[in-house]
Amino acid sequence: MTRLPVIVGFGGVNPAGRISCGRAYARLVIDALPEAERRDTFQSLAALMNLSKDPASAEAQQYMLDRTLIRRVELFDPDAVRCNREVSLRSAEAPLQFLIDKRQMPRRLPDGWRLEEAGERRCKVTVDGKFKALLADGRVSRVQSAGQLPTGFDPGALYPSRSHPRGLQLAVFAASDTLRSSGLSLDLLKAKVPPDQFAVYSGSAMCQLDAEAYGGMMQNPLLGKRATSKNVALGLPEMPGDFINAYVLGTAGGTAGIIGACASFLYNVKQGVEDIRSGAKRVVMVGNTEAPVLPEIIEAYRVMGALAEDESLVALDGGGPPNHRRACRPFSSNSGFTVGEAGVYALMMDDELALALGAEVLCSVADVFVNADGYKKSIPGPGIGNYITLGKTLALARSILGEDGVRRRTYVQAHGTGTPQNRVTESRILNEMAKIYGIERWLVSAVKAYVGHSMAPAGGDQLASALGAWRHGWVPGITTIDHIAEDVHCSHLHLPLQHVRIDAEAMPGVLINSKGFGGNNASGLFLSPKFTEAMLAKRWGAAAFSGYKKRNEAVRQARREYDAAMLAGTLPSIYKFGEGVLGGEDLSISSQEIRLPGFDLPVSLNLPNPYDDMV
Repeated sequence: MTRLPVIVGFGGVNPAGRISCGRAYARLVIDALPEAERRDTFQSLAALMNLSKDPASAEAQQYMLDRTLIRRVELFDPDAVRCNREVSLRSAEAPLQFLIDKRQMPRRLPDGWRLEEAGERRCKVTVDGKFKALLADGRVSRVQSAGQLPTGFDPGALYPSRSHPRGLQLAVFAASDTLRSSGLSLDLLKAKVPPDQFAVYSGSAMCQLDAEAYGGMMQNPLLGKRATSKNVALGLPEMPGDFINAYVLGTAGGTAGIIGACASFLYNVKQGVEDIRSGAKRVVMVGNTEAPVLPEIIEAYRVMGALAEDESLVALDGGGPPNHRRACRPFSSNSGFTVGEAGVYALMMDDELALALGAEVLCSVADVFVNADGYKKSIPGPGIGNYITLGKTLALARSILGEDGVRRRTYVQAHGTGTPQNRVTESRILNEMAKIYGIERWLVSAVKAYVGHSMAPAGGDQLASALGAWRHGWVPGITTIDHIAEDVHCSHLHLPLQHVRIDAEAMPGVLINSKGFGGNNASGLFLSPKFTEAMLAKRWGAAAFSGYKKRNEAVRQARREYDAAMLAGTLPSIYKFGEGVLGGEDLSISSQEIRLPGFDLPVSLNLPNPYDDMV
């Protein structure tokens, strides 16, 4: 019997707000929601943004709308980006002379420098000829839009962050949100699952590049500062997962940072699916964080020609000030993608454990397919791998939902970056696959129009939208565009400019499509909670499913209580620094098992010979 991987917790934060309980999704479709749900959405944002104003007031609501999603950069001043300019200095008449503190003297004197004592602490420098120097300068960023977390939200203020990089702060918050929103306590999980049957798969595609991590390691010597002992360790790409293991979950199972550029989220989901289906792991947390809204990263992508510059936005609109809100325009006339930040995680387990715990089933993961592009002319250019991943995903959907199910009961969350190249290549792939599988008008959503491109967690942003659509019945439209570009392939696609109402029970399958630099392609099939529950009832029988529903009542109540607490005010993140630290002397070890304090079940050492037919 193949174990079914189900997602029982989903959380984090992105430019639309807190992801758990559908709060960030609701910001995307807020204009389509009933008044009560709109009110709760604003309350959630007010709590996250530490807003003191009444969230029911028109002024406060406009403030929250303006300071979420893609907007003008706030994390640094885009009109005064710090830089250094190299200059060559020479005295106009006499030799150049100046005073300098001895402790600031370079270890190697530049050519032409002569020194004289000028007191106990200073020297007088005489320069014959010219010498080079770096002068502090500033520049105006040509890209001034980004998908940023809601204004006022500070993940580092929710625990003793001790100068952690922003990406790791996001990991701690997002993992805490995911676990708590599941309604399942960590103590309960540790009582039911052996320590080696947990796993955390997480990382960041860009590493941590701010001043507390690799940014400091690379820049400090050039800025006259010293690198710290934390710069290297905290910058590692797998460090978000390491932080979750060490400070949030305290588990001792599998761990890895599986990186596939902008497809990383689905890469990690795939690893979790394989572990759960094989029985190797029973509880897996997967996801990613990325905090790339930094002037250096934005400038690097701009130089590649990948980002939407303000000048190009003005040209697209025929004049006027740049519309930063509409910077990302998937499948329309566009000029580049928009950098975004996010932390998104899913808590997965096998269906048998989910039933035993009464876990809330948010969806199930049928499978994720990953394929490379083969030989390439350009490493960032798209290739053929995405045809394979989407073809396999649709084939699986056909096997599960039937021919008619594929045609009428699926839609796709596209990668949809907002670049001229993506609008052509991805639309062609989607359109061709729709033709092949007999889909007349395949519904396509592209949430990067709202939150930007968060790199590694981007697939998680797409899945968050899908979970919300199953709950509320609205698929977010591509509302930042007013037309479909002429070179977009859409004879069999429906690219809506407004939100689309769906019957969640009649649309059980969603395909998440991700593409990444280097030829990293991933596509996954996710099945709705209603469809998944029907599968569980069929597998386990009416009596077992009835018992599950009773146990689920307490879990649902715990979820509601957590959401209510977060609406009242953002809770501190789980951060167990120095708590429950174990050494070898704390373990109980025999030739048959290893027992860890805090876990009810042991690590079994009764391992069968996997090569029994060979030895």
